[in-house]
Amino acid sequence: MQEFLVQSLVIGIAGTAAMDLWAIAIHRALGHPLPNWGLVGRWFAWLPRGRVFHGDITRTPPVAGEAAIGWAAHYAVGITYAATLIVLAPGFPAQPTFLPAFLCGMVTVLAGWFLLAPGMGAGWAAAKTAHPARSRLSNLAAHTAFAAGLYAGALALAGAAG
Repeated sequence: MQEFLVQSLVIGIAGTAAMDLWAIAIHRALGHPLPNWGLVGRWFAWLPRGRVFHGDITRTPPVAGEAAIGWAAHYAVGITYAATLIVLAPGFPAQPTFLPAFLCGMVTVLAGWFLLAPGMGAGWAAAKTAHPARSRLSNLAAHTAFAAGLYAGALALAGAAG
């Protein structure tokens, strides 16, 4: 169990950090806005209050510490996705290949499209954003970076073990 937890933490943090580094790189290179994890934190903070869907999350009253909640949730979700990957592909940490990580990245983008985006008022698969196709492409790129980070984290663990 301890090995599973360490693997989930290392691989999940690596994947999430890669996604964050991608966001910074795209921001610096193209001026693409950085993710607002505070608004994500607001969304997560309203879940225990029974509110999943918001017409526009920016119009929902703020909560104390929403930025910290958002960042913590962002990494907790990445770690949870890594744990799920390890359960579904148990050989992945010992002998990592890119395909399982990539499939994980592509499947997890669906949670953003069909839960988080509509929950925050952006519509199914970001349909209510100013540029839905651009938003979707950006999401796919970010989750590809997440996949690369999952793979890199697993490679680092396998190298440390071998």
